[in-house]
Amino acid sequence: MASLRRSFPEPALHDIMQRNRMVGGLLSGTNRTFVCRLFNAGNLRQVENMLRVLFHVFIFVSLTIISQVGGLAWLMALCSKQRTVVFAATYFTLSLTALWVAPMMGREPIPCTSGEVIQMQSKLYCALNRQYVTPELHEVLIDFASRMERQYPGTETRVLDANFPYFSGFPLLPHLSHDDGRKADLAFYYESDEGYLPGVSKTPVGYFAFEDGPTDCPDNTITLRWNLTWLQGLWPDYRLDPLRMREALQLLGADDRVGKIFIEPHLRERFGAKNPKVRFQGCRAARHDDHIHVQL
Repeated sequence: MASLRRSFPEPALHDIMQRNRMVGGLLSGTNRTFVCRLFNAGNLRQVENMLRVLFHVFIFVSLTIISQVGGLAWLMALCSKQRTVVFAATYFTLSLTALWVAPMMGREPIPCTSGEVIQMQSKLYCALNRQYVTPELHEVLIDFASRMERQYPGTETRVLDANFPYFSGFPLLPHLSHDDGRKADLAFYYESDEGYLPGVSKTPVGYFAFEDGPTDCPDNTITLRWNLTWLQGLWPDYRLDPLRMREALQLLGADDRVGKIFIEPHLRERFGAKNPKVRFQGCRAARHDDHIHVQL
């Protein structure tokens, strides 16, 4: 301050300080006005409405991705005060309707509970509308399961993820190719010390219980080839049934209607599958040592 007094006359210094206080006051007032406008009740309501819209968009997209018709059911329930009840009733109605409508559009449902030789591994797949295939693949799977049962009486064939009821090109995540009704995953056949375990899988959904074996795939995090090492100790100590696994790969490979069968190379070698249709799916796709992928 002393140096300023020496550099400027007293009146000039007074004018500069007064001007600075006025500018500072204006800026402070502007900031306070901006903050008040930003956080007033109207703008808070706008922010709240925007967040509410984003929430409903997220729910719509998520339900559509996992079940195809869930997003539509959520939209139809938004206008109701009993949103949860209306959503559940609408979703159930849409899913039930698909059982009759999808066959008219070229998709057949695989039985969820009443199948004699073939049905879905988990009711979860049916609840999410993921049990549909084309009539051609439906016939292939029925024929395959029937031949397995004739060859080994008591054999029950289980299907994992298949396809959604409507529209080719609609992705069935996390699968890369289940989008046209022409693909389905089959559960492995397992045994214990007591023998074959009909309709039993290591996990409730049939996936993620991997069979150890050599692989040439690099350890890459940007891939669907999950190892899920932390889960493996949770599964029961069942073994693959060698007779049924060998027969399944032989029957599927011999069917002229089947185009490709994906399974890990070490399992192909283990069960002697020589047919060129039985092949490796590649390192970017999910592991196929917990299920068999079949496609026309």
